[in-house]
Amino acid sequence: MRIGELAERTNVSVRSLRYYEQQRLLRSSRSSSGQRIFEPASIDRVIQIQELFAAGMCSTKIEELLPCFDAAPGERTGMLDQELLKHRQRLEYAIRDLQRARATLNDVIDNAHAGL
Repeated sequence: MRIGELAERTNVSVRSLRYYEQQRLLRSSRSSSGQRIFEPASIDRVIQIQELFAAGMCSTKIEELLPCFDAAPGERTGMLDQELLKHRQRLEYAIRDLQRARATLNDVIDNAHAGL
């Protein structure tokens, strides 16, 4: 399928798909006229990439992990689980820090209103 069809089927912009290809997250072949041609499996790959971006991962980390997703479950090295769990832990720390910052800001707001 061409890039426009992939964009339509995944609800991802053509620009994003080109970026994914540039970052080696997505692969295509070229037609004789030079147009990008994507395999049907690219739909699932784009959805997977979108999920990892939504989880806060950077393209470098996603590129590193994608081959692990492609391996058969018995052939995975455990790196995938380790990296996903580490990322989840970083998110949990960030959430905790943001909750503390919100609580502190709430105190500042309450104190500012009390002084009025």
